[in-house]
Amino acid sequence: MAGVADAAAAAAPGSGGDGRQDSGRDGRSEPRPPAAGPGQPSPHQRTETLGFYESDRGRKKKRSLPDLSLLRFISAELTRGYFLEHNEAKYTERRERVYTCMRIPKELEKLMFFGIFLCLDAFLYVFTLLPLRVFLAMFRFITLPCYGLRDRRLLQPAQVCDILKGVILVICYFMMHYVDYSMMYHLIRGQSVIKLYIIYNMLEVADRLISSFGQDILDALYWTATEPKERKRAHIGVIPHFFMAVLYVFLHAILIMVQATTLNVAFNSHNKSLLTIMMSNNFVEIKGSVFKKFEKNNLFQMSNSDIKERFTNYVLLLIVCLRNMEQFSWNPDHLWVLFPDVCMVVASEIAVDIVKHAFITKFNDITADVYSEYRASLAFDLVSSRQKNAYTDYSDSVSRRMGFIPLPLAVLLIRVVTSSIKVQGVLAYVCVVLFYCGLISLKVLNSIVLLGKSCQYVKEAKMEEKLFNPVLTATPGKPAGKQQSTFKSTQGISTDENGSTSVTSQPVHQKENMPSLLVTSNSDQFLTTPDGEEKDISQDSSELKHRSAKKDLLEIDRFTICGNRID
Repeated sequence: MAGVADAAAAAAPGSGGDGRQDSGRDGRSEPRPPAAGPGQPSPHQRTETLGFYESDRGRKKKRSLPDLSLLRFISAELTRGYFLEHNEAKYTERRERVYTCMRIPKELEKLMFFGIFLCLDAFLYVFTLLPLRVFLAMFRFITLPCYGLRDRRLLQPAQVCDILKGVILVICYFMMHYVDYSMMYHLIRGQSVIKLYIIYNMLEVADRLISSFGQDILDALYWTATEPKERKRAHIGVIPHFFMAVLYVFLHAILIMVQATTLNVAFNSHNKSLLTIMMSNNFVEIKGSVFKKFEKNNLFQMSNSDIKERFTNYVLLLIVCLRNMEQFSWNPDHLWVLFPDVCMVVASEIAVDIVKHAFITKFNDITADVYSEYRASLAFDLVSSRQKNAYTDYSDSVSRRMGFIPLPLAVLLIRVVTSSIKVQGVLAYVCVVLFYCGLISLKVLNSIVLLGKSCQYVKEAKMEEKLFNPVLTATPGKPAGKQQSTFKSTQGISTDENGSTSVTSQPVHQKENMPSLLVTSNSDQFLTTPDGEEKDISQDSSELKHRSAKKDLLEIDRFTICGNRID
């Protein structure tokens, strides 16, 4: 009876059993939540707990509202701290970048100083040693019948090149007499400022383009004149190359004369507006350089270009000063009038180079020590050109490396000096002879100092093994096991008749179907004078796999495209 009563009570309306409904105040039934399982809080307990937390959070919020004041916020901003050591690597790198930017002016000017004296050495060679070498070569050619023909060559290859340089220099000098400097000056002076600014920019671009093609013309002439020929009729091919070289030197000299005349007009303008615009053009160069990707080889090209440009500007300033001093009857007081403008041009050039190289090295993560490598590479050219069987003359090596060709600039300077200075009387000729002896002394002294410094830089860079470990080449179709005493030119490496491999030749990518004909050591090797003995050059293929994919600095010349830009 008791069980039946409990069941009836559970089934009655309004009971709290499972699955039942309670009637609300309005008489409608409302769903009841299911009963909690064993070990779980009931819905009423969960609701009470949630309400307790919400009330506690509200009390805390009410209690913290007075603390959120403006004074407390300002106090927190003034007293909050942070710990830089948590990101030590990042801040260390930033500090090294600052130190690198601070070192750039010193390292860059070291390179510029060394490079400018290299250009000066090659430039003085044209005025001092080249005439003496031409005289000795002509003397040998005239007196050759007295000694008899001991070999097949009438003259040595270097003597042939010297005679060609001397003849080109003389012909172009007489051709420059037909160019009226005064008429060119007044023609340029009559133009507007904006037109002159455009002309000057066009001349800079034309100078770089004609220099890149001009050295190829001269190299083609030297090789055509000195290569072994089986028939005498083959010597006729030298004539067109010679006329092309004369035309190039003459046109390049006129181009540099127009540059010097434009600069002279800027110096003599009353408001100096043209000079200011031409100087601002250097700062535009920063915009076109610093925001581009540069690798080490690209920066080496730009550094060589800056060295050549700075030395050329110095010679142009010398020409401007000579022309102005002639117009004022060599009055020393006028030199001090020109001095501030000259200093302004030189200072702007140095400032632009420093800023440009500082930001290029910063954006491309290049250390300042790279300029020491560049200096060692330039020193390596000088040391290698002094060997017994050198592959090229040093002046030509500088021309290929930096794009500085001294012949057109020398023709223009001789033309300006001879037209500005009148030599009359015995005393004047004595002064000319003494001045020439002074130039020879300066050339010899400069060469001795440069050679000593170059040897020091090569030793510091540990590049001596490249002087004594020659690169051996094999001609296609011949086995690479035995090397002949006379080497043929392979793609990417040019050799002369003595077997000397040229450092400054432009690298050419070899085709994939051609076998590898170059044998190298663990480090990239180039040059130099190989001996005449046969050598075994067979090596394991593992050594060829360890060759560096990047080009060595010694393979990069001024006109080699080794990246995304060439300046």
